[in-house]
Amino acid sequence: MSSETERSLFGEILDWMLAPLLFVWPLSIAFTHYFANNVANYPYDQALREHVAAVARQVKLVNGKPVLSLPASARALLRADETDSVYFQVVTPGGRVLAGDKGLPPIEAVDELDPVPGETYLRNAEYRGQDLRIAYTYLAEPRMPREQWILIEVGETTEKRTQLANKIVASVILPQFVIIPLAVLLVWFGLSRGLRPLTRLRQTIETRDPEDLSPIATRRVPEELEPLVEAFNEMLERMKKSVEAQRRFVADAAHQMRTPLTGLKTQAQFAIRETDPDALRHALRQIAMGVDRAGRLVNQLLTLARTEGGELAQQRHEPLDLAALVREVVEEWVVVALDKGIDLGYESEGETMISGNSFLLCELAKNLIDNAIRYTPTGGHVTCRVLGVPPTVLLEVEDDGVGISEEQAELVFERFYRVDDASAEGSGLGLAIVQEIANQHDSRASLSPNPRGRGAIARVPFRAWQPPLPPQLPPDDFSELYRQSPPIGT
Repeated sequence: MSSETERSLFGEILDWMLAPLLFVWPLSIAFTHYFANNVANYPYDQALREHVAAVARQVKLVNGKPVLSLPASARALLRADETDSVYFQVVTPGGRVLAGDKGLPPIEAVDELDPVPGETYLRNAEYRGQDLRIAYTYLAEPRMPREQWILIEVGETTEKRTQLANKIVASVILPQFVIIPLAVLLVWFGLSRGLRPLTRLRQTIETRDPEDLSPIATRRVPEELEPLVEAFNEMLERMKKSVEAQRRFVADAAHQMRTPLTGLKTQAQFAIRETDPDALRHALRQIAMGVDRAGRLVNQLLTLARTEGGELAQQRHEPLDLAALVREVVEEWVVVALDKGIDLGYESEGETMISGNSFLLCELAKNLIDNAIRYTPTGGHVTCRVLGVPPTVLLEVEDDGVGISEEQAELVFERFYRVDDASAEGSGLGLAIVQEIANQHDSRASLSPNPRGRGAIARVPFRAWQPPLPPQLPPDDFSELYRQSPPIGT
């Protein structure tokens, strides 16, 4: 399997849902541990503050000197803790320990910002290899210098706090070992249910008959899949048109090629049996003419199939001068018109820029001129005009030939239809090609009796090309534009 093969949509969504969950889980544990420690510290810190306040009430200042009256029972009660060790000390201004445990860690400068006598403060320290939480306060009389304050401290180890924090973390984390796998199963089940419409859509497409190109119903399709189904239906419609064009081409080719091929075979058999040189040359000329007619028919069939199938319609339309394009086509057909004794003229007037496909428009003009020449007798006239009549550009091909009735004016654009005058050779595909090309340029061709007398006049109107408007500059940009432009006269 190629390394560039896309993974399943189910696995991709599952990964993007579970990956953040697995990433957030450790963060959740860390945050839970942090907040659990804060929660566990709060009640024990309150107890420490009460102990400090109780010891402070037993210290009196007599003439600025501390006097401690802490009975043994009060000391025993202070240290009555089955889990943690409790320490306390009362320190005089000279650094002498008046009572309690000597050697407690001194207060660091970072902990001692701007103390106020009577307020209780908390700090962390290490004592005898154990973490210690210490509450302390200062005892002083009004206007007593900072150097004479009495320090009272009560500290305890953090075993109870750690146990409580662990219990809190466990009570939060342990249920997650059940919730997270359950969440994964629910996500798996939800994705399976959510992607079921995709499975139904796949089964609908797989069970379709290969010949069925009808659009897929969007009644039970989720909103997110509707653009996909609509795009698929558009593709089916294009395929349907392409298949129909191919079928028509095969049917038309089989029908139309049968007659010229039969004629060629008949002429070839006649030439094989002929011994007279003049008759043989006549038969060969007939064969050559039959080959020319068959070749022209094949070219017209191919052009019609390509235009109906949309192959040429997909080419980009560009601005072009229709008058110049038609003039070049007329120049190519002058020799053909002269050989038949027909006066082929060209006229143009006004602005004749349109947006279109030059190849298709050349085919359109060629077929109109060819049709006019075929149905115009010797000595007749054919005139091509390109008239700029805003907002349209009109292409006209006028002749004074056999003409056409009002009833036949619409029928001539159908494939293989020919007017009652069968003296002119043709396959009946030229005007069908013209109409198809006109449709692809948002137009419609028409053929009507010539209002000036004999003959007919073909018209194809096109929308005139409008140049895009220049971008409008904001008012503040005019000064910049003027500054960048050279002065007049330079």
